[in-house]
Amino acid sequence: MWKEQRPTALARRHTMSDTLRDDTEDAQEQWTNRLAWFLTGAVIGVTAAVLYAPKSGRDTRRFITDKTQQGREAVTDTSKDLVDAGKEMFERGRKLVEDAAELFERGRKLVKG
Repeated sequence: MWKEQRPTALARRHTMSDTLRDDTEDAQEQWTNRLAWFLTGAVIGVTAAVLYAPKSGRDTRRFITDKTQQGREAVTDTSKDLVDAGKEMFERGRKLVEDAAELFERGRKLVKG
């Protein structure tokens, strides 16, 4: 009595697009969370180290400088990883779109005969 409806090519493309967008947003959110937790941990660590360090002012300043440099390097490395991951996701998305366009063309040619 009821016919089963199949999704149209447009609906399938829309679904693939939504999935890709969701994956990209999830990955961006994950990196943002990691960076935020890293920075929070760095601030807490430095604060605790300064408060509990039984060192002279000069030694404490040197310690803070060293830790700040380590934090800066870690942020730089994380940023590079983020950029690389973004480029990789972009390339995967571009490839997905090219594949979808190719499949669309094949389907169109099959329908035309």
